Amino acid sequence: MSVAITEQGGQLRQQVKLWLERPFIQRSLLALILLNAVLLGLETSDAVMQFAGKPLLLLDKVILAVFVVEIGLRIYVHRLAFFKDAWSLFDFIVVGIALVPASGPFAVLRALRVLRVLRVLTFVPSMKKIVGALVKSLNGMMSIAMVLGLVYYVAAVMATKLFGEAFPEWFGSLGATLYTLFQIMTLESWSMGISRPVMEQFPYAWAFFVPFILIATFTMLNLFIAVIVNAVQSMHDEEHKEEHDAEQALQQDLVGQMRQLQQELALLRSELANKTAGNK
Repeated sequence: MSVAITEQGGQLRQQVKLWLERPFIQRSLLALILLNAVLLGLETSDAVMQFAGKPLLLLDKVILAVFVVEIGLRIYVHRLAFFKDAWSLFDFIVVGIALVPASGPFAVLRALRVLRVLRVLTFVPSMKKIVGALVKSLNGMMSIAMVLGLVYYVAAVMATKLFGEAFPEWFGSLGATLYTLFQIMTLESWSMGISRPVMEQFPYAWAFFVPFILIATFTMLNLFIAVIVNAVQSMHDEEHKEEHDAEQALQQDLVGQMRQLQQELALLRSELANKTAGNK
């Protein structure tokens, strides 16, 4: 009896899984996520909320209920394996945050319900690839960040000692200097706002600012981009590796068959030549 119940439960889970994976269901959920994103944006407008606040909030609750049911069905299908999948866990947390009460000590988390929009990442394969590439490149990015941090620290100590007394607002302390150098790295008003005023008192200050920009902005940031691009390319190669291996195996099989045919043709020719010579 228990075996029959277990088999029925397994068949039901399989049917629910196939139903959730149907293209129509996936597209419908994606459409609801996009609609929910529009609703969350409309809720920021006081005029819209005064005109149609109640219907919008009701629709938001209905969409949230659909998401909760979907997550519940996925947990029923995958059971503990659901919580071992990073994307599933992400969906669970994002939907769970939206269920936090609007009052009480955790009410501030209600502002995070806009994170539901990020569920688009789980439904669009190309976006999942980009996020996967970013996660895969974290080790390389951390190494570059450590080098950049070292460059920042050395430059901050130098700038504080060189310009701190004359420009205490920008370089008066290590923290202020680090923030100023970050502004310079972003190239936001670095020349007219910082560099040229400093150069009025320190004419050779360009010898500090120009190398810093070349290293911190152009070199290091391009290294970040290179690491991410390399991770994306690696994922692309891994995805197409099986197809490439299958094509190579097919080509080798075809080459082997061609060689076998050539050998059989050669044998037939030799047999025909022998018969012709024997008849003569």
